[in-house]
Amino acid sequence: MIAVFALVMGVLFGAGLYVAGMTNPAKVQGFLDISGAWDPSLIFVMAAGIPVAWVGYQLMKRRGHTLTTMPMLEIPQGVVDRPLVVGSVLFGAGWGIGGFCPGPGVASLLLEPATAGVFVIAMIAGMLIHDRKGKTANA
Repeated sequence: MIAVFALVMGVLFGAGLYVAGMTNPAKVQGFLDISGAWDPSLIFVMAAGIPVAWVGYQLMKRRGHTLTTMPMLEIPQGVVDRPLVVGSVLFGAGWGIGGFCPGPGVASLLLEPATAGVFVIAMIAGMLIHDRKGKTANA
């Protein structure tokens, strides 16, 4: 049942990304190009998404678990360390260069498999390298 719920939520999320234009790398790059031909339209995506996410987070926080009864993960507040800053810079650089971040990249696989496929393969490779590095560091 959890897998069906996850599939439905993933499809809904992907459809929302598509409708909002987040699966179009040129639109994302236009949004990030504040010194050139800036396209501010994606601000509306964030302006709509942040309050919805906040309400959902507050509801989960009150319940103490997700709708699938998984425990709610606590996010540490105020911890800004070197890995967070380096990871954020790499994420932003990759998003600006490629025009994709993980959600829209996966959602774009059906629409633009050649372009999004390269991104998703590189993303998976990065995740595997990170996991492998973490396992060797803890061994």
